[in-house]
Amino acid sequence: MIPAAPPLPVPVYSGFDYVTIDAQRRRVYAAHGGANRLLILDADTGKIVGQVRVGPVHGVAFDPVGGHVFTGSGDNVVSEVDPVTLKVVNHIDVGGSVDAIAYDPFNGRIYADEDDGARVFVVDAKTFKLVKTIAIPGHKPEYLAINPKTHEVYQNIDSDSEIAVIDATTMAVSRTIPTPEIKHNHPLQYDAGYDQIVIAGGGVMSVYSSAGKKVGEIPAGRFDQCDLDPTQHVLACGGDGGFTRYQLQRGGVPKELDKTAVDAGVHTVAIDSKTHAVFAVWGDRDGKGDFVQKFTPSP
Repeated sequence: MIPAAPPLPVPVYSGFDYVTIDAQRRRVYAAHGGANRLLILDADTGKIVGQVRVGPVHGVAFDPVGGHVFTGSGDNVVSEVDPVTLKVVNHIDVGGSVDAIAYDPFNGRIYADEDDGARVFVVDAKTFKLVKTIAIPGHKPEYLAINPKTHEVYQNIDSDSEIAVIDATTMAVSRTIPTPEIKHNHPLQYDAGYDQIVIAGGGVMSVYSSAGKKVGEIPAGRFDQCDLDPTQHVLACGGDGGFTRYQLQRGGVPKELDKTAVDAGVHTVAIDSKTHAVFAVWGDRDGKGDFVQKFTPSP
C-alpha cells in the first residue's frame, strides 16, 4: 500500500478507537474518543468533513439504508448522528460503558457491548429505546459482528478465549465457540461470502465456520481492530506500528498480502470496499497530535 497523501493532522489530541467506512456515501467515521467526538472524513479526498460531539466514543457503526451513524461511548450513551447536518438526533443511556457496536438493518437493532463488562445492550434504532440487556459469559467483550443471513451476533470474549453467539429471536446467548488458541480475543470479522469468522489475539489469527468448526490458524501481529473488504475478501488489521492486509481463503487460512508501516500509535484501521484504500488513524505517542492517513493499493 502507498500513501495517497501525507498524514493529515486532526484537531484536538486524544487518540482514536474504532473506524468504519460507508463506501456508498463515501464517508469515513472514526471514534475520536478523548476528544469526545465522531470524526467524519471524505473517503475520496481523505479530508475532514467535520466532527460531532458525542462523548468519549469507542464504537461506531452506520445504517447502510438511511446513512445515519451510531456511536457508543464510555459515558453509557448510544447516540444517532446525522452526518449531513453534523448533529446528534437521538441518544439513550443504556446503563453501562459502551465499547464496540454493530447494526443490523434487517431488524433495526443496534448491539452495543459493555466495555470491560459482561453485557450486550440492544437498542431499537427506530424508537431509540433499550429493548434488551443480554448477559454474556465471561468478561470483557471485544469486537462483534452480525451474520446477515441468520442475524446471529458473534461477540468476542477476551477473558474466556471464546465467541458468544447471540440468537436474534430470543436475544440471548444460544451457544459459544471456544477459541483456546486465541489469548485476549480482540479483532473479529465475519465474511458472509465464505461463511467464516476471523479472530485474532495474542499473536495468533484463526478462522472458524459460523457453525463453530475451526478452519485453521496462522501467526499474526498483535492487532486491536481488523476491518473486512467483502468484495475482495481482504482483511486489514491495525497494530504493530501500522497495518497488515490478509487475503481470506474459502475453507482455508488467510494469506498475508503486505505490511505497511505507519506510526507506533496505530491500532485501528478501516478498508474501503469501493476503492480498497485503507485509512489509518492514530495519536502520536510523543504528543505531537492526532493524525489520519489514506493508503491506496500499489499499482
